[in-house]
Amino acid sequence: MLKSLSRNLAIIIAAIVMLAPVLGEARTLDEILSSKKLVVGVNPTLPPLGKFNEKNEIVGFDVDVSQKLADMLGVKLEVVKVGSPDRIPFVASGKIDFVMGAMTRNPKRAKIIDFTVPAHTEVFGVLTTKGKPYKHWKDLNDPKVKLVQVRGTTPLKFIKENVPNAEVLLLDNYPDVIRALAQGRGDAMIDVIDFVGEHMNKHKVEWKVVETPVSIYYCALGVAKGNTSLRDWLNVALFELHRDGFIDKTWKKWFGIDMIYSVKPSPYF
Repeated sequence: MLKSLSRNLAIIIAAIVMLAPVLGEARTLDEILSSKKLVVGVNPTLPPLGKFNEKNEIVGFDVDVSQKLADMLGVKLEVVKVGSPDRIPFVASGKIDFVMGAMTRNPKRAKIIDFTVPAHTEVFGVLTTKGKPYKHWKDLNDPKVKLVQVRGTTPLKFIKENVPNAEVLLLDNYPDVIRALAQGRGDAMIDVIDFVGEHMNKHKVEWKVVETPVSIYYCALGVAKGNTSLRDWLNVALFELHRDGFIDKTWKKWFGIDMIYSVKPSPYF
C-alpha cells in the first residue's frame, strides 16, 4: 500500500512539474545583440512617460529613451505594455529585458530586481507662483495658507500629517488645480511637480518651485537580478545620454518643462 501511494505521489508531482509554467531567464547582453531585438516594458498609463497616441501606439519619454538605447545597441526596439502590478514580475521572469515607467529605486524592489544608475528624477515638492514667500515646505503649515489639491490623491495624507494647519481646497483634476493657482484662488500645491508641466505652460504666470523639496525620487531602469552584462552596459549608455544632454532634452520635449532636479552624470558607478 505504501509503495503504491509513493508511486502515485511521484506521478502526481511529476505531472505538476510538467504542467507548471516555466519561467523565462533574463537575456544577457550578448543574447540581445544576437537576437537583434531589445524588449522593453513601458507603462502607457503614466503620461507623458508613456501613453497611447491616435494610432494606438505607445509613445512618450520612456519610448524615446528606449529607442535611443536600442539604436546604440544596433538592434530593433520592441515595446511591451506593462502596468504597475506586473512590471517587476515581467522583468524577473525574463519576459522583458528591462522596464521603465517611474521605477523608483527602493530597498524592497532591490530584493527582487537590480537597478541601473538613475535615468531621471521626480520631485515631490511645492509649486507656487512668483512672489510667494515660501522657502521650505514647512512654511505651508499656516492657517493663512490655502493649498489646492486633487481630491483623493496621495499627497493629502502627507498634508494631514505634516502641514495640518493649512487650509485645503479640493478639486477634481490637475488642470483645475493649476488653473486655480494661476488665478490666485490658492497659494500652493504639494505633489510630484514634474507631471504638471503641460498644464503649467497653458497659463501666463511665473511659476516657482519652492527651494526645499519634500523628497526627490530617483528613477532607474529595472533589470533582472544578476543580469550584470545588461545592467553594466545600460549604466555606461545612460552616462553618455546624461552627459550629452539627450535625457534632459527628451524630458523637456515630453513634460514641457526642464527636469526640476536634473541627474548629474558621474563616471563612478
